Amino acid sequence: MKIDFEKGNGLVPAIVQHADTLQVLMLGYMNAEAVSKTEEKGLVTFYSRSRETLWTKGETSGNMLQLVDMTIDCDNDTLLVKARPTGPTCHEGTVSCFGDQGADGVGFLSYLETLIESRKTADPESSYTAQLLQGPLHRAAQKVGEEGVETALAAVAETDDKLVSEAADLFYHTLVLLAAKDVKLEAVIAELMGRH
Repeated sequence: MKIDFEKGNGLVPAIVQHADTLQVLMLGYMNAEAVSKTEEKGLVTFYSRSRETLWTKGETSGNMLQLVDMTIDCDNDTLLVKARPTGPTCHEGTVSCFGDQGADGVGFLSYLETLIESRKTADPESSYTAQLLQGPLHRAAQKVGEEGVETALAAVAETDDKLVSEAADLFYHTLVLLAAKDVKLEAVIAELMGRH
């Protein structure tokens, strides 16, 4: 990766995106040393323009950004950093420096996957998801089958609103089944991409 630091007087903007949800988390600046340290340590490091020094995100708060991937744009003067945050990214305590709305679009599925995963240890008396995850596997699998049939029937015999509702149930129960089998959504996405 050949980065053109000269255009920005030794700095390039670094857009940080959540590696799973694709939500934009923040914008920082990097010099060559920050890029090297990020690659070497696996923790996203920036150059502070106000303090004129390197800083690793989360070094005081503990809310680190673990590097997943770093790519350069077509002009070689802007970085796209994909990372997994270990807490809120913004100093104001929000998920993103651009607000606390969370991931939207298809990125919401990754957020939902994380939420479902957290239900593995929840009290089954207070969580339907925990009941499915801690119950027999065939029950979670059965729910996917039921929801698949209901989705198909809604497509041919119901309103579009009913189809959307049933498809949402199918997606949710499929994510629960994947979690019950310890299979990540990214494996399904990789399979789909491989078929494309």
